Amino acid sequence: MHVLLEYPVLFCAAVFAMLWGGIELGRRLAGRSVEEPTRTSAGDGAVFAVLGLLLAFTFSGATTRFDHRRDLIVAEANAIGTAYLRIDLVAADAQPAMRDTFLRYARARVETYARVGDPREFKAALARSATLQQKIWQDAVAAGARADARPAVNTVLLPALNEMIDITATRALAMLMHPPLAIYAMLFGLVLIGAVLIGFGMGPGRRNWLQMVSFAVTMAITLYLIVDLEYPRLGLIDVAEFERATVALTRLDPAVS
Repeated sequence: MHVLLEYPVLFCAAVFAMLWGGIELGRRLAGRSVEEPTRTSAGDGAVFAVLGLLLAFTFSGATTRFDHRRDLIVAEANAIGTAYLRIDLVAADAQPAMRDTFLRYARARVETYARVGDPREFKAALARSATLQQKIWQDAVAAGARADARPAVNTVLLPALNEMIDITATRALAMLMHPPLAIYAMLFGLVLIGAVLIGFGMGPGRRNWLQMVSFAVTMAITLYLIVDLEYPRLGLIDVAEFERATVALTRLDPAVS
């Protein structure tokens, strides 16, 4: 799946070939039928109605989850930015080291999700950002335990850090929120059945090239977009630039800070 999403032409070509084969299968079945093929029937209408509903629901759900993941990017950037500003509450001599760690942490979080395509590198990047998280927390606790510490360090800074840490788990779990594989199997199966029905209604005679090509191309592109929305960092739809822009707006990007 990852390889197909990284190469959309390959994905669409594979689906196109599958549907073309389904149409040809339908034409062959029509040639063996003792009855004259008809262009429409109640059975065809029912299949295409279910197919249309399933396409609509899966596309809508994929778009909703895509927007939710982008919202989480903004939420995490805001959480990091808020905690970063509250470093002003700790003693002046402890601030430079904490700010440097925050900048490295922000870069690590962007790098983590840039490596989603490689599970091994993604896990390693998650571990690096978790190590920086732990250091930030330990430094904040130590700053709050100092004799000259302001009470706000423990009451204002630590809750902000807790929120910043919590949202990392929320984002990681959001990546796992996808429809069951059975839904995708049913979707691809219905599209293939629709191709067979189109070929059967066309009959064994002269091919309707416009109908065949338009159906196969439309379904191939639609299916790719649905799957790509579910895995937005692997195909044409990429939220990495959106993530970098969001981090930059929080003034945590060294290039703009």
